[in-house]
Amino acid sequence: MFEGIVQAFHDAVSGFSNAVFVSVIKEDRYTYLVDGLLVSLQLTLIAAAIGVVIGLLVAVAKLQNLDSPSKNAFTRGLRKWIVGIANGYVSIIRGTPAVVQLLVIYFIIFGRVLQPIFPGVPDIMIASIAFGINSGAYVAEIIRAGIMAVDKGQTEAGRSLGLSSVTTMMFIVIPQAVKNVLPALVNELIVLFKETSVAGYIGLMDLTKGATTIGAVAYDYMIPLLCAAYIYFIITTVMTAGMNKLERRMRRGD
Repeated sequence: MFEGIVQAFHDAVSGFSNAVFVSVIKEDRYTYLVDGLLVSLQLTLIAAAIGVVIGLLVAVAKLQNLDSPSKNAFTRGLRKWIVGIANGYVSIIRGTPAVVQLLVIYFIIFGRVLQPIFPGVPDIMIASIAFGINSGAYVAEIIRAGIMAVDKGQTEAGRSLGLSSVTTMMFIVIPQAVKNVLPALVNELIVLFKETSVAGYIGLMDLTKGATTIGAVAYDYMIPLLCAAYIYFIITTVMTAGMNKLERRMRRGD
């Protein structure tokens, strides 16, 4: 009986290995996965940088209503408009799917509205902008929560030293807020990496698109998709391990 179980296990492993060879390795089809992974990583890094910049600006804009009201009517009106635009941006982006945003930005914004002004923009840049705009809304809420968690005495101390509100925010409050929300930002990076799997909707050869391309060529979608899922799992696991190590180091610093 034991020998039968061992033989069955051996046959299953041999069959799976043969299926992997036929579907993925044969005729160098694995290059679709390699090239797709590089595109997914590139999308993630560019979009993350865009998202952090947008998120930081939107977070500061949303906190304008916490400042003391200005005596200038124009300044009060401008501040109200800025807060309204920031709130509207966050609500719209968080309330609509990422794939719909990607299609709207690709086919409508860059395909029609901005086509005469910016013709021939690479698809990977359009996708990076779309994912960056999507990530910015979530990063904004993360940074806003981090800023609000910083003791108000830090702001008062900076202003008492003669620093402007902008300088106090940039050099005193935000560095402390980023330290508090860094794990959440890394988690958003992991989510962003997985969200890039919909980039194939606009024809980009990302990791998921590479797997489906192999499936169409080899007439077998199971093995390529399992390989893509395993790669996503490995990358996200490495990111999570890095985040945990960073958290432990930050706690030692405290």
